[in-house]
Amino acid sequence: MKFWKKLGLISLAFLMVFCCSFAIVGCGNTEKDWNRIELNEVTHSIFYAPLYVAINKGFFEDEGLSVNLRSAANGSNTSMATLLSGSSDIILAGPETAVYTEREGYSDKPMVFGQLTACDGSFIISKEPNEHFTLDDLKGEEIIGGRKGGVPAMVLEWIIKKELKEDANKVTIGYEDFGAMVGIWESRNITKYCTVFEPTATNLKKAGKAYIMASLGTLSGRIPYTCFIAKQSYLKNHGDVAEKFLKAVKKGYDFITNNIDTNAQAVADALLPSFANTTEELIAAAKAYSDIEAWKDDLILEEADFNTLLDVMDNAGELEDGRPEWSSVVDNSIAMKL
Repeated sequence: MKFWKKLGLISLAFLMVFCCSFAIVGCGNTEKDWNRIELNEVTHSIFYAPLYVAINKGFFEDEGLSVNLRSAANGSNTSMATLLSGSSDIILAGPETAVYTEREGYSDKPMVFGQLTACDGSFIISKEPNEHFTLDDLKGEEIIGGRKGGVPAMVLEWIIKKELKEDANKVTIGYEDFGAMVGIWESRNITKYCTVFEPTATNLKKAGKAYIMASLGTLSGRIPYTCFIAKQSYLKNHGDVAEKFLKAVKKGYDFITNNIDTNAQAVADALLPSFANTTEELIAAAKAYSDIEAWKDDLILEEADFNTLLDVMDNAGELEDGRPEWSSVVDNSIAMKL
């Protein structure tokens, strides 16, 4: 299926706006400072904690870089639109978007050059308590799982089919844009279940609106879920900057893993500037992700894990044009230098 169909009209409009604004800036005489990185994230979540720690602890500045971070909010397709338009140097998004664009034959194609998260980071929430929840409880129910063709929805489909087998068709998956999922779930009385990331899960639980049922990361196992993606030309011409970028993120990861069990307060303090949450909520969310080993320790996307992603996409019917070669989507040369 054509990537532009997956991108959607909203993202196309978003892309056009950014193209125009980028073109206006490009008409000036100011030369771009390549040490200032325009970074777009698919959403804002503690799931990406190593990145925020790197920003707030000054690890990017230590590498001589500055990062201008913006959130897409509406999904990886919107983040990819900013990369294709040139308004972002790097995006943090689902690697499935790089697969989709690879099938389009771009001469300067987006490449995954670093993997941040190693499994699904969402949690199943329910409007009703259930201390003995299993996936069997989803039978006859609807669960809102994200945008059709996005990694969150595809992994949910894959898990349900793998675990429930012939009963998988007894579960109804509601496909909604990422930013609208919670609001739709809250307003739709007949829909009991939804998948959400942290800190949303903790916030809804604290507000008495939801009960956390299960971690999809535990159920999914290793899947390259969110990655750093840049154009081939950027990696070729500014590979030194990309390497420094990954070094800073790795420092963020090391800070969390070195402190989460012995000095969780330090981790919360490093995350606090990026979130309007209490220290207790930040610690709980960071520990939840640490416990499921949500972050990739070396930032390298392994070929076996990439093939698992393709299995997930194939299960969702999203590879009708065939499976791409690993090397046509992934460039580990920079991450392997860390």
